[in-house]
Amino acid sequence: MENTYKTLENKKVLITGADGFIGSHLVEALLMEGAEVRAFCQYNSFNTWGWIENFSEEQVSQLDIFTGDIRDPNGVKTAMKDIEIVFHLAALIAIPYSYHSPDSYIDTNIKGTLNVLQAARDLNVERTLVTSTSEVYGTAQYIPIDELHPRQPQSPYSASKIGADCIAESFFRSFGSPVTIVRPFNTYGPRQSARAIIPTIITQALNGKKNIELGDLSPTRDLLFVKDTAQGFIEIAKSEELIGHDCNIATCSEISMKNLADTILSLIDSDTQIIQDPARLRPPNSEVFRLYGSNEKIKKYTSWLPKYSLTEGLKETIRWYSKDENLSHYKANIYNV
Repeated sequence: MENTYKTLENKKVLITGADGFIGSHLVEALLMEGAEVRAFCQYNSFNTWGWIENFSEEQVSQLDIFTGDIRDPNGVKTAMKDIEIVFHLAALIAIPYSYHSPDSYIDTNIKGTLNVLQAARDLNVERTLVTSTSEVYGTAQYIPIDELHPRQPQSPYSASKIGADCIAESFFRSFGSPVTIVRPFNTYGPRQSARAIIPTIITQALNGKKNIELGDLSPTRDLLFVKDTAQGFIEIAKSEELIGHDCNIATCSEISMKNLADTILSLIDSDTQIIQDPARLRPPNSEVFRLYGSNEKIKKYTSWLPKYSLTEGLKETIRWYSKDENLSHYKANIYNV
C-alpha cells in the first residue's frame, strides 16, 4: 500500500459542513492529526458555528473559521485559497424533507459539489474528497454492497447525491482532477440530529415518553460510529491508490431497526413501548429496506478498521445524550423532518 501522505500533520485542509454532525467530528480528528484546519460553516446572521460552538476554547483557537454558503461559487473559491486537501461534507441530508423541497437538494448537493470541484481545479488543490452516502445504492440487490453495486435513486435526496457523485467522477475523467468519492454507510453518534433513528429513540426515551414513535422497523442498516467514520475520511485522504475511485466506509454487518430499538432501550433500561407513526413512513417505493456494506476496498488500500463495536458506540452515544446540556438541544415531542 502506497500513500500520498504518511500523515496529514501540517497539511492545510478545508472541511465544508464543518459545523455539522460528521463534519465537526472530522474537524476534531484532523486537529488531533496535526492538520491546519479551515472550517467552512454555513453563514447565518447569528454568527453561530453549529456544533463547533461545543468545542473547547483551545480547539476553537486552532481553527480558521470561514462562514459562507456552499451554493455560492465565489465564497467557495475564497474559502479554498491556499488549501491542499478539501473534505467536502456540506449537504442537505434529510430524506423526508427532500420529498417536498427537492429544488434545494439540487442547488446544495449538486451545484454545491460543482462549486467545490471547479474551485479545486482552478486552484490546483492536491486532493478533493467528496462525500457520498450509502443511500445511492438503494435497497441491496446483493450483499455485501460493494462500490460496483448499481445506483438506485429512491428519494430526491439520493438522486441529488448520485448527481454529485457523477459530477465528481466526470471531473476526474475529463480533467484529471484528484478526486475521491467517500461513501459512509449509516453513521451515528454524539451530535446527530433527531431526523435519524438512533437520536430519535434515545431522546424520546430519555424524555420519559410513554410511547416511542418510529417509522418502519423492518429495514436493516450497516451502522458506523462517527469516530470510525471520521478516521475513515483521514485514511482515505492518505491513499494515492484511491484517487479517481469511490470508497465505502462500512462495517460489513447489518441490524434491523426493530433489533436496534430494542438494543437501545435495553441499554437505557427503559420499558417504553414502540409504536408506528404513519407520518414517519417513507413512500413504499422510496424505502431502502437493506443496506449492508462491503469494506473490502478501504481495507485493501488503507490501514482503516472500525474500532467501535455497535454496543460500544451506542453506549458512548447514550452517555452524550444523557447530559442535560446536550439533551436540551432536541425537541423529542415532535417529528423532526
